[in-house]
Amino acid sequence: MTRLLHVVASPREGQSVSTAIGLAFIERWRQQEPDVVVDTLDLWREDLPAFDGDKAAAKLTLVTGGQHDARQQTAWEAVTTVASRFTQADAYLFSVPMWNGGVPYRLKHYIDLLMQPGILFRLDPVHGYQGLLQGKRAAAIYTSGVYQPGLPPGFGQDFHSTYLDWWLRTIGITQLACIRCQPTLRTADLQQVIDDALAQARRSAQRLTAG
Repeated sequence: MTRLLHVVASPREGQSVSTAIGLAFIERWRQQEPDVVVDTLDLWREDLPAFDGDKAAAKLTLVTGGQHDARQQTAWEAVTTVASRFTQADAYLFSVPMWNGGVPYRLKHYIDLLMQPGILFRLDPVHGYQGLLQGKRAAAIYTSGVYQPGLPPGFGQDFHSTYLDWWLRTIGITQLACIRCQPTLRTADLQQVIDDALAQARRSAQRLTAG
């Protein structure tokens, strides 16, 4: 039985294009695998702890091979509580609108909490990051109002999909589907752009369920 974690990065709820496309993805996944368990993590409703100085110190202590003191251990337990929900999933779906060329700050906050040594990666002194999430699958839905691949820089630049794709591959996920709905404000036929993205989402879900 697959556990699918849907990370919702838009605060717009029912008005969100990225979330709507994500729901179409989940619907097709359920058609292919009726017993899939879907865990929805709405980053705007989740109480994420701050990644403060104690947590940063705890991370650096592990990177350098040290041992946590009592204060660092308490901070680290807050991190591992958040991370365990993520690592327990078998597959991931990210619904991510573009904000100012990048990802929404709540998603960046979540990633900063998750990206910990011994949880998502180990650091090899010769080869660098070594991802620990082997054998997992992911899909990312990217929406934007103005940016569109191939347009001049005046329409924006993509630190959005490039960042999230890099992070997912860094933590060990190689089976990755990218679904785009871009742009949503400049297009003459928004519904057609959305319909194309919905179809792409359904195809991606069918492909990922097949392994």
